[in-house]
Amino acid sequence: MMIHEITSKVGRYKGRKRVGRGPGSGHGKTSGRGHKGAGSRSGYKRRAYFEGGQMTWARRMPKRGFTNAQFRTEYHLVNLKTLEGRFSDGDAVTAESLAKAGIIRDTKKPLKILGEGDLTKKLDVTANKLSKSAEAKIMAAGGSVTVLELKKWTRDPGKPKKGTSAEVATEAPVAEAPSESTEPPTESNDE
Repeated sequence: MMIHEITSKVGRYKGRKRVGRGPGSGHGKTSGRGHKGAGSRSGYKRRAYFEGGQMTWARRMPKRGFTNAQFRTEYHLVNLKTLEGRFSDGDAVTAESLAKAGIIRDTKKPLKILGEGDLTKKLDVTANKLSKSAEAKIMAAGGSVTVLELKKWTRDPGKPKKGTSAEVATEAPVAEAPSESTEPPTESNDE
């Protein structure tokens, strides 16, 4: 008998393990939880990667160098074969239309079109990025491509950095000292 034959005869779903059914079952009394400690109590849960209080793996590993992971741009990726199957000739393909069709989850991330598959329909594609092959195939099918520029984070242009010349220029003007008159002072003779 082979393992695949057992599976087909027994069924797809395995029956749940019934615990606390007496010593004859092999899972009675402590129900497979052992004696005492947090794991034996009801309501016990632990966070992912918890190692019983010892220093976790992520904190034991040395951190060296620079990683760009937290600054990278993540895209919704869509291939041409998906557009071919889900859109009609002459349709406009945008992040909103893809989200409405259920192809991408939402419009929070930027959209990138990749060139896997063939395209025979004329589509007006609007995306933040396209691969060269995708752009060539869309144009060859008679469609059009619009590339939306990504909004990059910049400092508020109205708020200059501390200590810059722009900040110095915007400071309140200092009151000017009275200008000296060219006339000689008059002397009074009170004798």
